[in-house]
Amino acid sequence: MQLVGSRFTDATAVLGNDLATLPDFPAEIRAPAGTLAGVSAFQIHFASRDILTPGDHPNVLVAMNPAALKANIGALEKGGTVLVNEDAFSKNNLKKAGYADNPLEDGSLADYQLVRVAMTTMTVAATEDIEGITPRDAARSKNLFALGLISWMYGRPTDVSIEWIEKKFAGKPAICDANLAAFRAGYNFGETAELFAVHYEVKPAPAEPGVYRNVNGTTATALGLIAASVKSRLPLFLASYPITPASELLHELSRHKRFGVRTMQAEDEIAAANIALGAAFGGQLGVTATSGPGLDLKAETIGLAVALELPLVVIDVQRAGPSTGMPTKTEQGDLLTAMYGRHGESPLPIVASSTPGQCFDAALEAVRIAVRYRTPVILLNDTFLANSSEPWRLPSLDDLPDIDPAFATEENTEGGFWPYVRNESLARPWAVPGTPGLQHRIGGLEKEDLTGNISYDPENHERMTKLREAKVAKVAEGIPALEADRVDGSDVLVLSWGSTYGVARAAVRRVRLSGGKVDHAHLHHLNPMPANTGELLHSYRKVIVPETNMGQLVKIVRADYLVDADSVTKVQGLPFFAEELEEAIRERLA
Repeated sequence: MQLVGSRFTDATAVLGNDLATLPDFPAEIRAPAGTLAGVSAFQIHFASRDILTPGDHPNVLVAMNPAALKANIGALEKGGTVLVNEDAFSKNNLKKAGYADNPLEDGSLADYQLVRVAMTTMTVAATEDIEGITPRDAARSKNLFALGLISWMYGRPTDVSIEWIEKKFAGKPAICDANLAAFRAGYNFGETAELFAVHYEVKPAPAEPGVYRNVNGTTATALGLIAASVKSRLPLFLASYPITPASELLHELSRHKRFGVRTMQAEDEIAAANIALGAAFGGQLGVTATSGPGLDLKAETIGLAVALELPLVVIDVQRAGPSTGMPTKTEQGDLLTAMYGRHGESPLPIVASSTPGQCFDAALEAVRIAVRYRTPVILLNDTFLANSSEPWRLPSLDDLPDIDPAFATEENTEGGFWPYVRNESLARPWAVPGTPGLQHRIGGLEKEDLTGNISYDPENHERMTKLREAKVAKVAEGIPALEADRVDGSDVLVLSWGSTYGVARAAVRRVRLSGGKVDHAHLHHLNPMPANTGELLHSYRKVIVPETNMGQLVKIVRADYLVDADSVTKVQGLPFFAEELEEAIRERLA
């Protein structure tokens, strides 16, 4: 289903439709087939206008077996189309899905337009003349039959999927022919069966001129890091340990050696952070990526990076927790960990991505801050952003800002080099080991101001603590002011961060269309926040903060700005639906 969804998404992107996707799959490598736990789903929302979310209730549900039907029928809109592979509705499969009676026969689907298609049977028939393909092998291609059928329903181009199949299975001619036959059979069935009341044509969405590609958040993050490497002239070095869903970033960057990218799979999370920090000490762009459990393990090394004052980028692809939690489900549960999850006073900047495509800009910004201010930076993504897709306009490399590492090249004091002399940004010099005359020592013990020597002096420790805090606070001078999308007469603000951006905009748009007065602002920088944040928040009677956690940003807003913000939360491993947030806003407006 993930393959079908991604192929349909690519064909949709080629047509120029705007889109948003929501892949949803189990954490188990091979969950029990035919059970609810094993259902893998892929939702796509596309249109000839601006799309902000993967949608609330689908119009069409393609169910390949009873478990898929049972797991997803509740999300389908009333009157929607249910397209089922009726071959899969055997007694055994019905029992595994928990059905006492066959839902195709008992009238329980009367509220929907039911379309029964013998996908497995027709797939086997379409491939029976292909040498080397058994009926069992052929049946595995039924997902391509489904792809062909829905490609016909929505007028998707076939050449995109055909080219992908031919490339994917180039070394296995029989399997390639079987998949092509299944895809074409599904498309031809839709064209000739006359089972569907409607055939849809979705025109391209208006878009700025330029070159576009379909990206998910993982790919955009990887491209942002590579662009930052080019603009800073720093070799990119990623050290990571496999963890869902951050592993895909390691896989993606490992494909780009031609750009000088080096990747290393470490033996554990702690080692990965230490290796990346060592790369930063050596004058490279040191990056490590993880998810919630790994961020916990990296805490000591991140604290070391705070004390060393070296540029280290830590990417946290948040997932549902605590502990192992739900590894393939989304959540914004790590904000407070990023803010405070280290011992001692160890502040650092935090940047959050907002859409799959914006992950590119967020990665670039995280590197810019880390390099300029000589500090570790945590970049918060999440599972929804990492796996979801949207059309993304390729920027010109010339339009991206340069990032100057400004390495130290000469002594900065009479007769020597002091590693903690600071510039106007309160950043210390970055001296690459081996630079003649710049020998210096750094480590985990507290430093003496300027010299970097070990110090247990009480006043010095307080001074260094306040200097590190002031340096992070200075980041606010180089970030844009927080702006609200305003309407006249509104005194209510929806304040979002991270992946709640799209749903917040969509919900606000819906409220406004029915005459409601509400504004929206979105935070990309969470520490420090833009300098005008307090002023903006205090200009509203009510501030609503939606989060897919139990209310973490709202605690910071209340503590730092003394604003009695109203928390709207969801912790189901799923992003907000626009209708959920719309209802919450209306309740508070009332």
